[in-house]
Formats: sequence, structure tokens, C-alpha cells
Amino acid sequence: MTKPTIFIDADACPVKAEAEQIITRHQLSLVIVSNGGIRPSPNPLVQLVIVAEGPDVADKYIADTAKAGDIVVTGDIPLAAKVISNNVTAIRHNGDIFTTDNIGGQLATRDLMADLRAADPFLVQSNRRGGTAAFSEKDRSRFRNSLEAAIQRIKKGD
Repeated sequence: MTKPTIFIDADACPVKAEAEQIITRHQLSLVIVSNGGIRPSPNPLVQLVIVAEGPDVADKYIADTAKAGDIVVTGDIPLAAKVISNNVTAIRHNGDIFTTDNIGGQLATRDLMADLRAADPFLVQSNRRGGTAAFSEKDRSRFRNSLEAAIQRIKKGD
């Protein structure tokens, strides 16, 4: 039976408490990676790693440390692409699973949106009403279910 380590790309992660509850039940290690501003957990299964400030420093730490069979919780698409290429499970905060089948399209969409923002320096398009929906209890529930399922799959060796 394999015991995965769970890594959380912690800056702006809304599901740290849910992940901690699940890893405690399974007696797994949780590594929370941040560039600061996160309060350490008293839980002995939880390790807080503070990395230097800078773009993608936490992502690099996670990509370099997570190994096959581990789980990474992130909203960062390039990080997800790196880790899934190393047989690491990547889960979004809302429970969506990054896979080899869907990551290419997500990277392409991300790059297209970055190009659109760069072409619109005054952010005319983004001044419309709308944006992303608020993080909901349904998102938390989907995350808990996805993390639980990923842990079970890894433990069984699937």
C-alpha cells in the first residue's frame, strides 16, 4: 500500500483545512508550501515550507520535491503540467483533476488569455461585469471528494 504525500501550493488556497482533515484521517503527510503569511499547524503530520519570495518559487519547490504517487493541490496550470508529467496527481481547489488529456487545452487557453490581456493594456475587456464565480461550499465538497478518491486510488496502487 502506497502512502502519498500531499503538497499544497498554499498562496490563495481556500482548502487547506479540508486537506488537513483528510490527511489526518489517513495519517498522511501534508506539505504546505508558501512564501509566507501562513500560520503553522500544530498537527504533526503537517509541514510548513516557507520559500523565498519571487515568481514561481513555491511552484519550483513543489515540482522538484513531489514524486510519483504524490498529490499536488494547485490552481496553477503550468505547475500541474509539470507534476502530472512525473506521475503526480494534480487537483484544483474546486476538485477538478488535471490529467494528461486535459492539461494541453488548459495551457493553451491560459496562454491565449495572457495574450489577450497583453493586447489590451488598458484592460477594456476586463472592465465588464462578471469574472469568476465565488468559491462555494459545493467547490469544497467536490475538492474533498476528489482528494479522498485520489488517496484511495493511490493506496490501492491503481
